[in-house]
Amino acid sequence: MPDKINPIRPTDDEARTLARDLLAGARFAALAVIDPSTGGPFVSRVALGLAPDGMPVTLISTLSQHTRALMADPRASLLVGEPGPKGDPLTHPRLTVQARAAFVSRDDPDHVAIRAKYLNEHPKAKLYADFGDFTFVRLHPTGAALNGGFGKAYALGPDDLGMA
Repeated sequence: MPDKINPIRPTDDEARTLARDLLAGARFAALAVIDPSTGGPFVSRVALGLAPDGMPVTLISTLSQHTRALMADPRASLLVGEPGPKGDPLTHPRLTVQARAAFVSRDDPDHVAIRAKYLNEHPKAKLYADFGDFTFVRLHPTGAALNGGFGKAYALGPDDLGMA
């Protein structure tokens, strides 16, 4: 039996730059969590921003299923990167970030800066950001998979994303 070919390329600066650009340019993401009632995966769409330190952050309601899932198990995954207007959607770059969620309480010293930056990027969120059931969640990357297009797969760590 022939040796298996490893499709993962060595991570280089071009891959790091593409991954960071995809994350920085994302205004929304698919958020995958583990549903505590079934133990199975659950995916939702969330608005996404970056905290002042570059960490992915979202604003979510405690009434949502994905928030309850993150409260039960902080493991999550984000998918960013959208297909272009033409061609096979699988040839366009995308980034999956594995992360651990950390809720940001309103008395957290970082809350004010996170809130200001997020609302600057998502001004419509000003309508509900201060509702009692909404909270910011930082998503601390633990690893990532970059698909930069056909035949361009990379495994990245938090340091490759600039978040070590």
